[in-house]
Amino acid sequence: MIGKLLAYLVRPFHDLSTVHQFLHSFRCKEPGRYLKDLPPTAVIICFHNEAWSVLLRTVHSVLDRSPEHLIQEIILVDDFSDMPHLQRQLEDYMMNYPKVQIIRAQKREGLIRARLLGAAVAKAPVLTYLDSHCECTEGWLEPLLDRIARDSTTVVCPVIDVIDDTTLEYHWRDSGGVNVGGFDWNLQFNWHAVPEREKKRHKNSAEPVWSPTMAGGLFSIDRAFFERLGTYDSGFDIWGGENLELSFKTWMCGGTLEIVPCSHVGHIFRKRSPYKWRSGVNVLKRNSIRLSEVWLDEYAKYYYQRIGHDKGNYGDVSERKALRKKLGCKSFKWYLDNVYPELFIPGEAVASGEVRNLGEGGNTCLDSPARKADLHKPAVLYPCHRQGGNQYWMLSKTGEIRRDESCLDYSGTDVILYPCHGSKGNQQWIYNSKTKQIRHGSSDKCLAITESKQRLIMEECSPIAARQRWSFENYDPSKL
Repeated sequence: MIGKLLAYLVRPFHDLSTVHQFLHSFRCKEPGRYLKDLPPTAVIICFHNEAWSVLLRTVHSVLDRSPEHLIQEIILVDDFSDMPHLQRQLEDYMMNYPKVQIIRAQKREGLIRARLLGAAVAKAPVLTYLDSHCECTEGWLEPLLDRIARDSTTVVCPVIDVIDDTTLEYHWRDSGGVNVGGFDWNLQFNWHAVPEREKKRHKNSAEPVWSPTMAGGLFSIDRAFFERLGTYDSGFDIWGGENLELSFKTWMCGGTLEIVPCSHVGHIFRKRSPYKWRSGVNVLKRNSIRLSEVWLDEYAKYYYQRIGHDKGNYGDVSERKALRKKLGCKSFKWYLDNVYPELFIPGEAVASGEVRNLGEGGNTCLDSPARKADLHKPAVLYPCHRQGGNQYWMLSKTGEIRRDESCLDYSGTDVILYPCHGSKGNQQWIYNSKTKQIRHGSSDKCLAITESKQRLIMEECSPIAARQRWSFENYDPSKL
């Protein structure tokens, strides 16, 4: 290995990213990096009507790219598939691989209960969950098990690389592209860059990174610790919210959640979820309400604002609250202060709600969805509807007009949604509550609408231009 490194270093540097990847790989494989006596794991793979080649790619990558003694069992949990190739054909095929066991649900259970079915039959001390459309890379497992061997309360996730859903090509992400998990107040998981405070803890890119949340599909956890945390909430249905629940209680109840840069697993990201809501019930919303009631303390109100305070029937959470009390878990405020201080707290906003233009008629509001697909697109206008959603904005103390993690941004052309960067500049807006104008910090222009009320524009500030006058809902200057 030393010889390879020296030979590589004397070559001309035409591709710095390749050099960076080589050095990262060298650190991950350096002798003595991992403990010799690692615990074996059960790999649990849940599937429903998965494609034959994709499922086999997942299983064989585990078998072929893991030290044999570290894979105690592979448990395939069939969530009531009805495709012929997943019946007798799958059983006959897997008879050639003694470590593979197939468990079949007797009815459609959904991802959460399917995972619990797998955990119930697992015998290994560590549980590793993978989706059924993955590819494990060489050396993926040892870095995960090493962290758990050193501390059984550490929950670990690999770097998730993208497998193209059209060509099935594997796209490797080097350590410079590692992100950590977060969430917004719609309780939707998101990825964001490693914070500077976290980067300062590390000497090199191979070291595990603390992450506020996990994506939830690919992770390893000590089985006893998982059980002590109460596994998943049995009141959760089908899919959604379980990743945040496990993330919050890991941190709040004495554990640590990490992304391990030396572990890489590819994943096919589907264009739509295969899980359907039954009988018109939005189970993601119901799961999120149960999560909020148990773990979010006084901060649950921010999620409830997004759903119009309509909690509906979310079931009994008394057992989950009793579990939290029994474990002596910390408060959600502790979590926000110590684990995720980057998250914007709506209660600290100077204003929240609609941003209404006060021009002729006064019924036009700033409007834009905040999905990832809508980033870099112009913000729009729409008749005010007072239903929050796309018209729910927050004005921060530093002058950001934001939708969760997206901010209004102006760099000379359109006013667009852009990931909030916290550096003011193109994202600083100064609201004058007397003139009702919103002045842009770096350009010194004012936000306005066209005469036709069809789109946003930026123009020279004028005290008599009604199109430049705006009102922020719930504006409280005392918070400045």
